[in-house]
Amino acid sequence: MRLVMVVAVALIDSDGRILMAQRPAGKSFAGLWEFPGGKLEPGEAPEAALVRELAEELGITVAADALAPLTFVSHAYADFHLIMLMYVCRHWQGTPHGAEGQALCWDHIEALAALPMPAADVPLVAALRALPQQDVAAR
Repeated sequence: MRLVMVVAVALIDSDGRILMAQRPAGKSFAGLWEFPGGKLEPGEAPEAALVRELAEELGITVAADALAPLTFVSHAYADFHLIMLMYVCRHWQGTPHGAEGQALCWDHIEALAALPMPAADVPLVAALRALPQQDVAAR
């Protein structure tokens, strides 16, 4: 089975809301909501991949040292196995926008469970919920 390594981030604003991105039509899992991020390029460090992906997908600048590792997910889909490294980020430059045409939404942690998500993203909500509330709201 093919192994796919990806990175994702919970961008948390000063109100404690978390940014979610909707997968666009034409991509796998189209219409589902996910944490922003993407695949690692060969030889690329996870933090460098996330900095690159956030610039490409959201048009924001993030310093690698602003990314705090949170958890990881190992999930077997029908045709590949996904390893997703999850980070938290509270500091960035610019205003996130769907640079690749994807819809975005900011929601508090309590609302995320109602969003339809790829199976691998679901346990990340619980990991974020486990963060002390002052950590979620701090920026």
